[in-house]
Amino acid sequence: MNLSKSIGLPFFHALLKSHLEIKTSNPPLLVFRQLLQSKLKPDDLTFSLLLKASAFDSLNTKVETNQIHTHLIKSGVHQFVYVCTALLNLYVKLGCMKNARLLFDDMPDRDVVAWNALICGYSRNGYDFDALCLFVEMLREGFSPQSSTLVGLVPSCGQHALVLQGRSVHGFGIKTGLDRDSQVGNVFMSMYAKCGDLEAAEILFEEMVEKSVVSWNTMIGAYGQNGLFDEAMFLFKQMQEKNVEANSITIVSILSANANPEIIHCFAIKTGVVCDDSVVTSLACVYAKYGDTDSAELLYRSTPIDNIVSLTAIISSYAEKGDMDLAMTCFAQMKQLNMKLDAVAMVSILGGFKSPDHTEIGRAFHGYGVTSGLCIHSLVTNALISMYSKFDDTEAALSLFYEMQEKPLISWNSIISGCVQAGRASDAMELFCQMKMYGHTPDCITIASLLSGCSQLGYLQFGKKLHTYILRNKQEVEDFVGTALIDMYIKCGTIRLAERVFKSIKKPCLASWNTMITGYSLCGFESKALTHYSGLLEQGLKPDKITFLGVLAACTHGGLVHEGRRYFQLMTEEYMITPNLQHYACMVGLIGRAGLFEEALLFIKNMQVEPDSAMWVALLSGCCIHQEVKLGEYLAKKLYLLDYRHGGLYVMMSNLYASQGMWDDVAKVREMMRETGGDGCSGVSSVEVTSFEEVDNKFIF
Repeated sequence: MNLSKSIGLPFFHALLKSHLEIKTSNPPLLVFRQLLQSKLKPDDLTFSLLLKASAFDSLNTKVETNQIHTHLIKSGVHQFVYVCTALLNLYVKLGCMKNARLLFDDMPDRDVVAWNALICGYSRNGYDFDALCLFVEMLREGFSPQSSTLVGLVPSCGQHALVLQGRSVHGFGIKTGLDRDSQVGNVFMSMYAKCGDLEAAEILFEEMVEKSVVSWNTMIGAYGQNGLFDEAMFLFKQMQEKNVEANSITIVSILSANANPEIIHCFAIKTGVVCDDSVVTSLACVYAKYGDTDSAELLYRSTPIDNIVSLTAIISSYAEKGDMDLAMTCFAQMKQLNMKLDAVAMVSILGGFKSPDHTEIGRAFHGYGVTSGLCIHSLVTNALISMYSKFDDTEAALSLFYEMQEKPLISWNSIISGCVQAGRASDAMELFCQMKMYGHTPDCITIASLLSGCSQLGYLQFGKKLHTYILRNKQEVEDFVGTALIDMYIKCGTIRLAERVFKSIKKPCLASWNTMITGYSLCGFESKALTHYSGLLEQGLKPDKITFLGVLAACTHGGLVHEGRRYFQLMTEEYMITPNLQHYACMVGLIGRAGLFEEALLFIKNMQVEPDSAMWVALLSGCCIHQEVKLGEYLAKKLYLLDYRHGGLYVMMSNLYASQGMWDDVAKVREMMRETGGDGCSGVSSVEVTSFEEVDNKFIF
């Protein structure tokens, strides 16, 4: 490009300004090189505009920034504080915090803006402790922080480990009056929400004189992060009543609070924010999460820009639904677009694999993880361990685990949980011992997995030791840990201890109620099971499939036919829950045991699913009770065609014939059982022979 000698610095300054305003096609560094070729000497304004334009340009690299830094020193412009601050901002944006700190330390003069730039840089790049230390250093040097200082610093304190420091900074903000700024109030709200102190966040929100859309968004997001979805929706409605105009962040925040995607989608169209990329991505992800993959795909294809987040969510949704052909089609499309999965996307896809039928495709993704280098991330390896555990390929999961150079606690949790899920609780216990030797302290995930292992093995003494560990370390016996404890005590035959744990939970979740109801059913306390069902409703909880399965089982064990019919009707008509084979089997068993065989057969005929072997066994059991030989023989034939190796079939028919003195038929049935290699489903009793001393020596906490 030939430039006239009459062109001076103002021309190049105008080019750099235009890049800032409309982002022209000429890269800022190219404009600067043309300036040098024109034999013009850049001044402080030139470098200031160049650095701002470079920060605005997403294609800028560390090498180019170092070149600008070199020219800046050669020109002597580095003496200007505002120019050095602009360079500092550029280093921060690129994540080059060492370069930023060296530049900051070399600055002859620093103003508050320079301090703010580095503090904010540390905070945004994850150097939280460094941000706090620099803030303290700033105060010691006699500088007075501004509102922007706290806005940059406070996000560093949004974690439980630094909550005390965050409160100290809040106290400083109150003392200096900086907390009156709405932006400062918003970051403090966000900090308290991330630390789980919603009460403090609510107080700050209520005390705000003027609530901007950012304030409303922050509080809605705070409720969403802490699982208070109803409160988030209520606040969103209040925001609309106050005529506060929602923006794209509002939509993203309310979607993260488990809002109905269709309603929010309509609202986004109405308010005109539906074209925003972040809104489209969030909507696509939520649709995919709820299994509405068609809507997610339509949204994805409606945007001109290919988005890896949306496409990953769609692939994961297809994988979870078991539609692996479409999942692989989307993945092939991703490869054609040269889009590369990151570790988070890979974990999301691997989490969708549930069935052993998908083993080959899972291995293909494992191969992709190896070739792309993603397997070096412990997150991906943990996801692969979980995937192979779901495939019942525990050896592959163990092989992956032992190949890991560094084994964080989350990896130990993954393999221990995987072994328990695969029915290899003994291996899980051995791995726990190894984990302790490596110096790891078990967390609530470890404890819950081990308690499930105790349930499998009947390890009551070790289960009690885990319970003691929870109490000694003042861990909350809530949600999944409390549920796992209750389940362990029930499976080990100590229902009273399960009751004690349940009563100690301040606010039992649905899973805890379900476990107690099922436990009472198993132990023959049907009245207590039904009382707990009533208690569940009184707490405002909505029963699910598992709840009704426990209730129907209780009715079956207690012979409560009328109550069973009523609960089944409640489940299907009031709660709109579609019964599965287990619910149907409970009802058939209940009616059959009462001798109402015509009703039972009519019930089976009207079912929406084909009966399985468990259904016929339940009815055959009723025939044995009421000595109905003819119907029993009819059911036995059906059961034989479905599963001729079913040991219960031969035992029940043998008992039925024996009750009528049909000894020749008894002999024939027993001969058939021997020919099929069946053992009649021999009962098993387990006795824990581990001594207290052995438990103490083997499982030291």
